[in-house]
Amino acid sequence: MLTLFLTVAVLHIVALVTPGPDFFFVSQTAVSRSRKEAMMGVLGITGGVMVWSGVALLGLNLILEKMAWLHNIIMIGGGLYLCWMGYQMLRSALKKEKVTQELPAVELAHGGRSFLKGLLTNLSNPKAIIYFGSVFSLFVSNDVGSAERWGLFVMIALETFAWFTIVASLFALPQMRRGYQRLAKWIDGVAGALFAGFGIHLIISR
Repeated sequence: MLTLFLTVAVLHIVALVTPGPDFFFVSQTAVSRSRKEAMMGVLGITGGVMVWSGVALLGLNLILEKMAWLHNIIMIGGGLYLCWMGYQMLRSALKKEKVTQELPAVELAHGGRSFLKGLLTNLSNPKAIIYFGSVFSLFVSNDVGSAERWGLFVMIALETFAWFTIVASLFALPQMRRGYQRLAKWIDGVAGALFAGFGIHLIISR
């Protein structure tokens, strides 16, 4: 079983470091607001991964195969949410005013809003759907016991939290925030376009 854990650990970290909606959400939140607010988003993303991994360990691939309509609902709903996130970022980019040389004001988390955004961003993430619904499921056969499944569940949650904590801490550094201040309009615009692109791709490729 050690081989299984090592394989899944490597597979999951590769999936994590590949840029996607989760990465862009955490980095953009950290650099434009605060590390504290970004960490709320990290907790939300980790919660989303726990949902996906839990369902995958229970047989997500079989559920999606037998319930095609559910797969379509997940894809369309997730795509619409990502498009909405992209629209919000693009609108923010268009409203950016000329910045000063001071650091932008830090905005603290408001009632778990960043947590909810992180959770929904992960749950609507096309990478998560494809990864947990197919690739991940291939390595968790029926002969994997309940103890090993719980171990995999905990390992995946810890890996996710650790990676995005690093991302949040890095992008919350003063140097990164100064860079964001100079290029805020373009960064938000690119991030918004990427989110909208992810969403459109998710809808048309279902």
